[in-house]
Amino acid sequence: MADPLSLDRFNTAAPEELRAPLRACATSSSWAEGLLAGRPYASVGDAVGAARDGILALAPAEIDAVLAGHPRIGERPGAAHADGAAHSRREQSGVDAGDTDVATRLAAGNAAYEDRFGHVFLIRAAGRDAPEILAELERRMGNDPETERSEAAGQLAEITALRVQGMLAG
Repeated sequence: MADPLSLDRFNTAAPEELRAPLRACATSSSWAEGLLAGRPYASVGDAVGAARDGILALAPAEIDAVLAGHPRIGERPGAAHADGAAHSRREQSGVDAGDTDVATRLAAGNAAYEDRFGHVFLIRAAGRDAPEILAELERRMGNDPETERSEAAGQLAEITALRVQGMLAG
């Protein structure tokens, strides 16, 4: 089901038909089941809002698992990121791998971030270029772990909401 869904189709399709597209939006099974259980939605905005809120309601261990489903900024998705690979490639299209200085700084920043916080640096990359993402990475390195966990969860919620919005664009 790669084509966008109408809201009516999303509201009425069998759960088995929707699990794979939802896993491409966020890898949490409990998030997907919660979103499915909330059907029917009166509007796309309601479904998108429920998707965002569902991410923010996940337990820390589930947030960690969803974060692990995202590739590093500046890296192309690999087999471990198969569920959301197409989304990630599209979202990171503003990160120019040809700019070796920025690419080197992003790689070093990603490594430092992971050492400091224990998970991948996550940011809504859609609509942002590499220098903007790098500046945000550097800013967030100054966060304490609790603040950063909150920012990462917020970014995850934004990414998921955008993906669900795109899925329901039909």
